[in-house]
Amino acid sequence: MSRSAHPAGPRHADVLPEGHYSGPAADLNALDPKVWAQTVTRDADANGVVTVGGIDVKTLAERHGTPAYVLDEADFRERARAWRTAFGPDADVFYAGKAFLSRAVVRWLHEEGLNLDVCSGGELATALSAGMPADRIAFHGNNKSVSEITRAIEAGVGRIVLDSFQEIVRVAHVAQSLGKRQPVQIRITVGVEAHTHEFIATAHEDQKFGIPLAGGQAAEAVRRALQLDGLELIGIHSHIGSQIFDMSGFEVAAHRVVGLLKDIRDEHGVELPEIDLGGGLGIAYTSDDDPREPHDIAKALTEIVTRECDSARLRTPRISVEPGRAIVGPTAFTLYEVGTIKPLDGLRTYVSVDGGMSDNIRTALYDAEYSVALVSRRSDAEPMLARVVGKHCESGDIVVKDAFLPGDLAPGDLIAVPATGAYCRSMASNYNHVLRPPVVAVKDGESRVIVRRETEEDLLRLDVG
Repeated sequence: MSRSAHPAGPRHADVLPEGHYSGPAADLNALDPKVWAQTVTRDADANGVVTVGGIDVKTLAERHGTPAYVLDEADFRERARAWRTAFGPDADVFYAGKAFLSRAVVRWLHEEGLNLDVCSGGELATALSAGMPADRIAFHGNNKSVSEITRAIEAGVGRIVLDSFQEIVRVAHVAQSLGKRQPVQIRITVGVEAHTHEFIATAHEDQKFGIPLAGGQAAEAVRRALQLDGLELIGIHSHIGSQIFDMSGFEVAAHRVVGLLKDIRDEHGVELPEIDLGGGLGIAYTSDDDPREPHDIAKALTEIVTRECDSARLRTPRISVEPGRAIVGPTAFTLYEVGTIKPLDGLRTYVSVDGGMSDNIRTALYDAEYSVALVSRRSDAEPMLARVVGKHCESGDIVVKDAFLPGDLAPGDLIAVPATGAYCRSMASNYNHVLRPPVVAVKDGESRVIVRRETEEDLLRLDVG
């Protein structure tokens, strides 16, 4: 896939961007393991059908239809274990449920020893219904309702992350009315400009999340929280953004958070026992992306916090992190069937699929880039520059902006977009009353639906007019 637009020009392999292919003989049948789930392979026979979890995509399409999110359960579990192992017993790993959450995923997380971060009443309900112990749940969100706070405290969630001065009072009041003392963290914004898209950078001061460190607001929030009987302040929370590869932002954030911990110690004589550095570590959507491994991330974050605490003469607090995309993102792909193919001479070929922005809004929303491959067969045809688009009545309904696909692509072929495990199903919609796809988990030659496909009856059931 190209990382830059190609508004005009020829559509053959000799113009493929440097670093993606090796020239006119480029092999579009190759599957870069960086962007595909771990069990994805292409059969070595002449047909070259792609398999995942021991099942070929043609069988999956026949059994479950298209479009469909196909999730490699073994890969998910292995990535979850890798994060848990990397940080060890002296740190906490909270899976960020907003990336993708279902009851099956909650059970996998529980079995693999991870905690869970939720940010709405619906996510909390899903977690509790699937058996996640409440004390292993953290409850986030910038505008939690009283009913959500009440349910969280009644359930006994392990922590609530306070996001505003109003919420400090709101949570304290609910906790006191229930006769409880609720463990909380305060989310602060540390003024870090993360190297990511504007809409997913969350630690600069001009945005909705957290309480600014600048101007003494975070320090004042700590004062208020420490004075309220319904709250047990256990730590400080910071999250600088999403899809980040550069660790320098985390280093600056840790420095500033530890500085606040030192000020708290000096003013109140209290050393808070926890620090949460959030998540946001990037994954590979294209071959150009180069994500870091969990053990490298754990080593870097631990060293940063330890160094800063040593400098401030503080005991090193227990570290928490919140990977979501980094666990589930690479484990799934979206399987589509090609519908129409429309060549535009001198420009590109438009390839329409049976899904689109209703199952993946990220391209339209964030200008996100994805890879794509023909997966129902092998092809040795010359590459053509293509734009993969959906079936919605929007010119911005683009799944993959610019990619090279085989020139003999035909209606009925199956193509797949990898690295769609995070945020695609979570942000899916019914635009144009299109039905949301199922999530199909595959493992050891078996497939099972963990989130079923919507039906027209589901749509009409809500339409009570």
